[in-house]
Amino acid sequence: MNIRIGHGYDVHRFSDEISPGARQVIALGGIEVPCEYSLLAHSDGDLLIHALCDAILGGLGAGDIGKHFPDTDEKYHNIDSTELLKQVIVMATRDNWQLVNADITVVAQAPRLAPYIDSMKDRLSDLMVVDRSCVNIKATTTEGLGFTGRKEGIACYAVVLLGKPDS
Repeated sequence: MNIRIGHGYDVHRFSDEISPGARQVIALGGIEVPCEYSLLAHSDGDLLIHALCDAILGGLGAGDIGKHFPDTDEKYHNIDSTELLKQVIVMATRDNWQLVNADITVVAQAPRLAPYIDSMKDRLSDLMVVDRSCVNIKATTTEGLGFTGRKEGIACYAVVLLGKPDS
């Protein structure tokens, strides 16, 4: 089997508007996560899916998410990022590549993500048509350090292994 590794990274800034006590959600891993902040983005701001798309595209040697879905194109304004992931999976399967596994780390001081990780894994494995065990998601803080520690935004790293049967 041929194998390739891809790495992705994305970051989004929180809006300066804080809504203490207000019910607000952000898109993360294809699900809605309650958060007192909103993320600034051209699309829905799902940086976990953006990092995952970048990792898959990197493994394919196909550039990055900005090349395929530029934020200068209005058709991607407020788009549901799960639609972008579906298109990236189509690109991979068209060339007979399949996801072997994905390992994703979200760096965020807020919101607390532990209660949502299982739902994210379920949603992503469904979207990518892989077994749930092929998707790992971790969340960490920076102990108050840096832009994520100051609750200025969220960052995400994704690493994928792609496999293709020998011809």
